Amino acid sequence: MLILITYDVNTETTDGRKRLRKIAKQCVDYGQRVQNSVFECNLDAATSVKVKNELLKLIDHDKDSLRFYYLGNNYHTKIEHYGAKKTYDAEGLLML
Repeated sequence: MLILITYDVNTETTDGRKRLRKIAKQCVDYGQRVQNSVFECNLDAATSVKVKNELLKLIDHDKDSLRFYYLGNNYHTKIEHYGAKKTYDAEGLLML
């Protein structure tokens, strides 16, 4: 299923900047960055739970926010893309 993961990390401190890098690195391991803090991840149910739990351990719940949008398997009709950054096949290879 396609899951959109978005985050907003407070980077006013050194710890915040470290959290931002860790969260981004974690998301890169599971999906495609489509905006600065937005990732499209094509995951099965078990992996989505694992990623969610890993990310929840990284954020500061008082300063940061993390959102998950579950678009399901029939996501093709739910996504429209316009402008810069060519779109990609979410079911294709993440790396060449």
